[in-house]
Amino acid sequence: MELDPAEMTPVINRIKRAQGQLAGVLKMLEEGRDCEDVVTQLAAVSKALDRAGFAIVATGLQQCLTQGDGLDSLDVKKMEKLFLSLA
Repeated sequence: MELDPAEMTPVINRIKRAQGQLAGVLKMLEEGRDCEDVVTQLAAVSKALDRAGFAIVATGLQQCLTQGDGLDSLDVKKMEKLFLSLA
């Protein structure tokens, strides 16, 4: 399944924000910042990436259902594997 780039704009923006947050985490580590602050920011990056991944899978699922032959064209095992890879 190929994703429509126009529908991915919010996901792209989320990943770009996460990229900036990750750069901030690296800087915090290089500066020797407090462990709790670093882990908090790292958790935020992780959550942002997880949300982006789920949004990608959900968009792909929606595209399969609306542009394909409905449930008959949906590879349930493949979609399940994608969801579980993010869990």
